[in-house]
Amino acid sequence: MSTATPPRRNLLNHRLIGGIMRSRWYPGLFQWATAAVFTLIVWQLMLGPDAAHDNFGTALTWVLWWPLIPIIFVFLGRFWCAICPFATLSDLVQKLVGLNRPVPKFLKHYGIWIIDILFILITWADHVFGVVESPWGSGILLLLLTTGAVASGALFQRRAFCRYLCFLGGLSGNYARTGMIALRATPEVCATCTSKAACFNGSAKAAGCPLFEFPRTMESNANCNLCANCVKSCPNGSIQLSVRTPTSELWAVRKPKVEEAFLAVVIMGIVFVQNVTMLEVWQGMLSWLEGAVRTDNYAVTFTITFLIAMALPVALMAGTALAAGKLNGATLARNFALFGYAIIPLDVAGHVAHNLFHLFAEGKAVWFTGLALVGQVAPEGSTALLSAGVIQVMQFVLITLGVLGSLYATYRIAKGTFGLSQKTWLTFAPYAVAVAVLGAINAALFVLPMAMRM
Repeated sequence: MSTATPPRRNLLNHRLIGGIMRSRWYPGLFQWATAAVFTLIVWQLMLGPDAAHDNFGTALTWVLWWPLIPIIFVFLGRFWCAICPFATLSDLVQKLVGLNRPVPKFLKHYGIWIIDILFILITWADHVFGVVESPWGSGILLLLLTTGAVASGALFQRRAFCRYLCFLGGLSGNYARTGMIALRATPEVCATCTSKAACFNGSAKAAGCPLFEFPRTMESNANCNLCANCVKSCPNGSIQLSVRTPTSELWAVRKPKVEEAFLAVVIMGIVFVQNVTMLEVWQGMLSWLEGAVRTDNYAVTFTITFLIAMALPVALMAGTALAAGKLNGATLARNFALFGYAIIPLDVAGHVAHNLFHLFAEGKAVWFTGLALVGQVAPEGSTALLSAGVIQVMQFVLITLGVLGSLYATYRIAKGTFGLSQKTWLTFAPYAVAVAVLGAINAALFVLPMAMRM
């Protein structure tokens, strides 16, 4: 089944949706709104209260935005990337002083590996240097990302930073594959097009695709940010927008890549370490590790923990790929690349479940710090929006859905690869065990009490 096939119902035919996406104000109004909020956040992080629990920028970034962002990816794909303030600034710099050089081949070939490494390094730095707990540290992180976006906009064509360097872009690309909204072209219409690829190159109505995608051949949400440039430029009404079954894109990935699968698997390890280090038992675990390695240097002990947490799912999936290869005849690399995508639903579920705790256990911190920002006295009391028991039930429901989503994706990938043969079930069996193990680890971590960010 090809995800390039346009859906039956085109949401662009809806008067409101179509009107918004074809409007010259879309996505500009959203872009400048997020840019204004971003400016406020950076100002608060750099010049506001030193304590995280008093800082409005910290609350907006880590209690509200970070928990909501993976949910946005599921419902709207990479829409956030269309209105991201980093991208908006990059576009502005490019328009004013951009050299518009072609993206280096090195970035095209190894960009996803660079994203993998940056994602790992940023997560490591967060824990070692206390980025989230420090408003100033969070501000520095945002300014470093801003610098990267500005430099890319000044040097290269379109949104090279978003496509090849942004760690959040890599995360959103993976998660957007589970998204419920899909933008695709109609092959039959495109076959007769004489506009010289206006959807890709742009027209008088809109710029070309910022993420270097050609809608006619696009089969994935990974690099579509719903900016609607192609919708405005297409003279033939070929572009369609639809609602689809969540995770359906994962069932038929045409060109699986080891580096994308590796990111999906590593994210699971990162979710593990994020959970472990926020558990009340973490200090006890840390003390034991300090004794075992004979050092109280946190950078050393955390790095060991971090490497183990990432190595567990990678080793599990690599071992499963090897075992499955003996049953289906495929190579380790082929199996790892194919079925690494099947872990994405569980990634999303674990990520959202972890952040739901911060959103609902600390959600009032946004309101409290907002009141303090305008000189009002914040009320005393808990910052929780929901009780711990309710949050925990939601977490278990999400993990269950993630496991089911990954199991079904595994089955569909196996079926799509090996057809209705014995190899499908022989492949599915070891991967089902691996998914169950990863799901059980996630569930076990959510049983234990978790510490708050603010």
